[in-house]
Amino acid sequence: MTEPAKQSPLTTNQQCLKFGPYMCLADEKLKLISVFDDLKYDRSDLDMMSPAMRQYAINHLKPLSFKQVSGNVLLHENSNIRCLIPKFHALGASPFDIIRYTPREKGDFYILTPTQTACQYVDHYSLEEAVEKAKALITRQPINLYKMLDYLEHKPKHQEFSKAIGHLRLIQREAVASEPLKTRRALGSMV
Repeated sequence: MTEPAKQSPLTTNQQCLKFGPYMCLADEKLKLISVFDDLKYDRSDLDMMSPAMRQYAINHLKPLSFKQVSGNVLLHENSNIRCLIPKFHALGASPFDIIRYTPREKGDFYILTPTQTACQYVDHYSLEEAVEKAKALITRQPINLYKMLDYLEHKPKHQEFSKAIGHLRLIQREAVASEPLKTRRALGSMV
């Protein structure tokens, strides 16, 4: 008799609602959780998890029975599913490469910035799906679109996605000027 598959504690809509306004389950298939901290970006901004973002994620995963077992790993007590916060490696590092040095097991999730999350969409989905997923994310969490543009490679898929950046900028501008994002303060200012 086979043992039933363990249900992920992060993949039900009820669980998503408990993350609060700064964090969301951004992609169930790729197992990506996204945390954002500000509404406006400059293309020269570092794209990394700030201390405020890390603490927000830790605080909102704790009620779901995740315990921080190291600086970058949270472990679910019953299922042994981990949430991994990849380490930022170097100035000028591409947001497309953030998970390169952080291997994960089958059920593990990555906790990323919205820009890093959108980069995973570009690398793992068709152009149409990547654009649609980026649009959906933008309505909840702004993406540093210029940073993405700077790091798109000369691969056909990346070059095609670059043509959608202007459209995504318009969607983001509208999202940031509207509720609920319009009145949201920077996460770092709340800690």
